[in-house]
Amino acid sequence: MLDTSICPPGADLLAALADAARPEDTGRPIDGSVTRLLASGAGDLTGPDLVRALIAVAEANLPLARLYEGHVNAVRLIHLLGGDPPAPGILHGVWGADGTAPVAARGRRLSGAKRYCSGLGSVARAVVTVGQGGECRLAVVDVSDAARHRPGTWAMQGMRATLSGDCDLTGLRADWLGGPGDYFREPSFLGGVWRIAACQVGGTLGLLGAARDWLATQGRLGADAQVARLSPLVARAMAACGLVERAAAVADGPAGTADPDRAVALSLQARLLTEDLAQDAVAGVERSVGLAHFAEGSQTGRIARDLATYCRQAARDAFEQRAGTIALGWHGPLSGLWHG
Repeated sequence: MLDTSICPPGADLLAALADAARPEDTGRPIDGSVTRLLASGAGDLTGPDLVRALIAVAEANLPLARLYEGHVNAVRLIHLLGGDPPAPGILHGVWGADGTAPVAARGRRLSGAKRYCSGLGSVARAVVTVGQGGECRLAVVDVSDAARHRPGTWAMQGMRATLSGDCDLTGLRADWLGGPGDYFREPSFLGGVWRIAACQVGGTLGLLGAARDWLATQGRLGADAQVARLSPLVARAMAACGLVERAAAVADGPAGTADPDRAVALSLQARLLTEDLAQDAVAGVERSVGLAHFAEGSQTGRIARDLATYCRQAARDAFEQRAGTIALGWHGPLSGLWHG
């Protein structure tokens, strides 16, 4: 029986999250939005509902969607690898990038630091990588101690509301999650980047919607040049939503277990496609809005900064190589990548 108590965020919640995005960018803590989102049950969504929720939250508030995606990823890893069930209402994250002193372990005690840790002060428990290569392990760590946080190390122009930065893990206790190499098991590793693609296409739709609203207030929305510039981007975003949905269905279903390479190829292609679309949308909106886009307080400017920063995920070249190798090595009609 369908659990109707768990559903994607509704219009009222999404509107509230969108309204909170501007003050969160200028310093209001994002915790309130995190609490409202988790209380809605969004952290328990799966399947098509999760795809829809990631896109919708990113369209409303991309920094919040970044934290939401990290929470979903962390909870899935904990369930997959047999960790203790996460406590409800507590934000989790996945922190992988090492600081100057890489994270290491002696027994259950950690040393070193992580950088680019999204959600400092909001994330209570983080799944962190320990070690390198085939010896890399995952550990669940209590990261709630603000004295260990270094938010000042995040000096990026975008995604300021995530309050990212460094976190010192030295002396903390590791609750081991799985064994060496389990983090890279497919289709849950690269096969899971469809979630990032969902956030990217959602952020793109948010940017295009903000541009539409601003142009309408200026009486310029109906201009032929504006329609010609922005309408193809909307069409491409709709197509990208379809690829994200297909990648998610394969990666999270029996087809992904049976053929992890197919799941990886679809998820990576979705991730690459939505990045290219986002960059084109940023450029198109700059031309459509003009100089006002760069004014202090511009909504399109803020969303564009966040989207451009978020799209700079690591390893694009490696993703292109891996996805292309799988696709071009596919035996039989290439439509089989989609249809199975």
